[in-house]
Formats: sequence, structure tokens, C-alpha cells
Amino acid sequence: MTTSTPDIQMVEDAAHVRRCYPLMAQLRPHLTSEDEFVSRWRRQILDGYRLLALHAGPNIMALAGYRIQENLVHGRFLYVDDLVTDASLRGAGHGAALIASLKQDALALCCSKLVLDTPLSNALGHRFYFRHGLLATALRFSVPTTIETPSIAD
Repeated sequence: MTTSTPDIQMVEDAAHVRRCYPLMAQLRPHLTSEDEFVSRWRRQILDGYRLLALHAGPNIMALAGYRIQENLVHGRFLYVDDLVTDASLRGAGHGAALIASLKQDALALCCSKLVLDTPLSNALGHRFYFRHGLLATALRFSVPTTIETPSIAD
């Protein structure tokens, strides 16, 4: 039995994005279909979103979606939108490999830091991030916004 060495590849076309959907759906279960995922990916790449896939042969084992941003708080930074390892493969170092790759990309792209958000309820994720040198430095506050549509009675 031959095993492939994991390889990190940039996801650059819709066919590759479609192959990533089952794994991304583990992290983002609100994505309802491959078509929705591809559509969102196409819109987001216009704003600089990039998607990395860690492969072993044809199998996609982990993903990282990110973009370069700049603001007054952090300066120029690499923001990680999505980071997921297949639930059946966690603990094998795949997430660590992606974090290491993202840190290298941040350095090469002249970013002062790598930033990501995670829910307060994600205790296992917090442990993983701490182990890889990421520190909790802020809380993010948000509120849903809605656009009210006038009813027919109005």
C-alpha cells in the first residue's frame, strides 16, 4: 500500500472548489450545495480570498481560506476566514501544516501578523491555536442586520 505525502495546493478553479465542498461543509454546514460554495468562492476571490487545500493524492484532508487585509488596528495582516481538517483526520498535523504555510505566506506578503476569529464555544480550537502561537487578543462583537421590506398592507 502506497501513501502519498501531504501536499498543499492553491485552489484555483471551480472544479477544485467543488472537490473541497464536502470538507468545507464540515466547517460551514449552512452552505447548502457545491453550487452555492462555488458562487461564494467566485465572489470572494474578487476581494482577494484564497483557498489552500492539503492533499494526499486525490484526498483533500484540510483547507484554509484567507485574505490579506489592512486596517489601523493591525496594519497589513493575513486574515484566516476558514480553517478545517476533516473530522476523521484531526490530530495528524494537517491543521498545523496549514498554519505553518499561512505564517510563511504572511511573512512573504509583508504582513505584520496572522489573525483569525473563532467562537468562544470552540474550546478544542482554542487549544490548537494556543499550541501554534496564536493568542486571544480581542473579543469580536456583532449584531445581525436586517432589511425590512414593506408589507403589502403598507
